[in-house]
Amino acid sequence: MNYRIPTPPPSLEELARRQQNVLTAGQLRARGVPSRVVSEHCRRGGPWRRMLPRVYLMQSGEPSPEQRMWAALLYAAQNGREEGSREGAVITGPAALALYGFAAVPRLPAVTGVDVLVPRQRRLKDAGEVRIRRTERELVARSVHGLACAPVARAVADALSEWTSAEWTAGAGAGVFAPAPVREVLHEAVGQPELHCSVGELAAELAESGLTADPRVRAVLDGLLAAERDRVLDRVGELVDEWLLPVPLTSPELRMRGGTYVAVPDLYWPRAGVAVEVDSELRCVSEGEAAWVRGGQHRMEYLGVRVVYVSGARLAEDADAVGAELREAFRLGGTDVVELLVTER
Repeated sequence: MNYRIPTPPPSLEELARRQQNVLTAGQLRARGVPSRVVSEHCRRGGPWRRMLPRVYLMQSGEPSPEQRMWAALLYAAQNGREEGSREGAVITGPAALALYGFAAVPRLPAVTGVDVLVPRQRRLKDAGEVRIRRTERELVARSVHGLACAPVARAVADALSEWTSAEWTAGAGAGVFAPAPVREVLHEAVGQPELHCSVGELAAELAESGLTADPRVRAVLDGLLAAERDRVLDRVGELVDEWLLPVPLTSPELRMRGGTYVAVPDLYWPRAGVAVEVDSELRCVSEGEAAWVRGGQHRMEYLGVRVVYVSGARLAEDADAVGAELREAFRLGGTDVVELLVTER
């Protein structure tokens, strides 16, 4: 039988070191520091200071930018009970982007507000520079310098939502939200491998936040989606050469003999009746667009065309398997393919 020895909670000194001298009232009480001692230490001229409700800095002087982030996170993570137990909270928006090191946003010392995501059912109010943002979705956290932050795509979407709201409040032409920051932030989100943010994840978050209705955001996102699809298509083209397959048509328009529209596949071998669809979700920002693309794919399959679906993730993971699948699909060809009119575009 295996026995697990419970890990003792960190000492006051260890917890203070981890949290850069920022602790909650519950954490202090659990380690034997009574409320009256905390109050005495936080008096004018005392060695401690109160940063937010039930959140204290165990040193005198102004807090550092990182300590301000810790205070915001710990304030939002409390559930308000006397024992000081905690619930989930993650930093998001501009503060999270600053922690991630985005060059397109102000550095951490210049961040004047901290957005913190908490579950919708939490009873918590804004306090000081902390702005509480509620979500019905399960919180997902990434550790950045020891702090719990929202994933990059969510942080970007929340930041853009804040900036666009600020612009609408200030009025058009106020200069709060210019097109350049949109382009720079979105390109930076997917352009840094260490951030682990794919174009698909970013597009999904922007759609969830309703930001794709903003023409400036949509224009930049469309460019990113097109560039990613072109990159994947180029790699598929290399596989076609490597596996000695004939050169397919690129984005031809397929119609029935009577002129009825069928689809525009990414790649198509007319004689074999085989089509290739690459990362369809990368051209489907809205549900209407997704339904349109799915409709074309279903029509091709119904008419006997063999459709091969290729994702960029699978291509990166096992390109040989994708190449073998393409060769086998070409060998088998379509099944009783209806005669189609093919127009190269």
